[in-house]
Amino acid sequence: MAGFSFRLRIAPILGLVEIISFGLQGCKTASATGEPSIEFTNVPVATQGTPDRLDPIEGRVVGARSSDRLVLYALSGVWWVQPFAEKPFTEIHADSSWKSMTHPGIAYAALLVDGRYRPPLTANSLPERGGPIRALATVKGAPPSAPAPTLQFSGYQWEVREMFADRGGSTKLYDPANAWTDKNGFLHLRVSKELDHWVSADLRLSRSLGYGSYRFVVQDVSHLEPAAVLAMFTWDDQGPSREMDIEISRWGKPETKNGQFIVQPWIVPQNTVRFDTPAGTLTYWMNWQPGRVEFKIVRGSSSNNEAPAAIEHIFTSGVAVAGNERIRINLYPYDYALHLVKHESEVVLEEFEYLP
Repeated sequence: MAGFSFRLRIAPILGLVEIISFGLQGCKTASATGEPSIEFTNVPVATQGTPDRLDPIEGRVVGARSSDRLVLYALSGVWWVQPFAEKPFTEIHADSSWKSMTHPGIAYAALLVDGRYRPPLTANSLPERGGPIRALATVKGAPPSAPAPTLQFSGYQWEVREMFADRGGSTKLYDPANAWTDKNGFLHLRVSKELDHWVSADLRLSRSLGYGSYRFVVQDVSHLEPAAVLAMFTWDDQGPSREMDIEISRWGKPETKNGQFIVQPWIVPQNTVRFDTPAGTLTYWMNWQPGRVEFKIVRGSSSNNEAPAAIEHIFTSGVAVAGNERIRINLYPYDYALHLVKHESEVVLEEFEYLP
């Protein structure tokens, strides 16, 4: 989505990397007396990388100097520095523990480095111990967990996201309880407050549909705060992203327009069209064909694709080619806004329809 610029590229593994198995007691480098070592105490599930997911990873360091720093990597085709290119170092706490977030990978690595080390964004293989590299540890990702919970909406099965922010599972970033259907079959998405943080809702279709016409009927969203975001978009976990968006948000700026159509990458000026979303129930269309995608908004709940449009735009440049993308719908607070979310919010979708 528009606020997220980091993209993972899935590529064939370029060479063999020695992986040290993850055990119940964690994984650590071999160390002799006086040599530092690194342990993993919590490791994410092994899966192919995606820029849309962050999982907790943590451990401890033995024998670190006060000037040493930790650099984390995740293996997805190549080794990617974690959690972000602009944030490549992880703090080592006074009790020798460390904790960070990482994008998924099939394996993970931690490097203890001195001030001379400049971590690259990617690496085909990990560096060896020596010079600025004082210790190195690798570990396989944990075994896959239970399948994502699902719900039925408009005749389709949707996978509902659940994401924890800490090892113990006491803090959630996404909660399946924040997405449900009522007796009318309408889909409800909610942003809720739990203690000192916000919990969002996110779901995606269980299968890819490809080219065709996608229709979303959404009840009035004029009540949303400027930093709340409702997004309906395509996303391909296996890459490239194939992302095309209908987003309702002012991104924390009350004076700006509250809607946009996007063909990624959003940083290309002609790939984003901003507009003011009308009040009341609206029908949003995305008609995606080879080399062309038409976005349209019609007032009310409508199944007539020929109805007069309140807002419409056609992109013919940079339109994604169909692949393994799936439709996703989420409601979340934009955390980088000047005016942050202050209240819980809820959005209701009456219907989703796909026509090839």
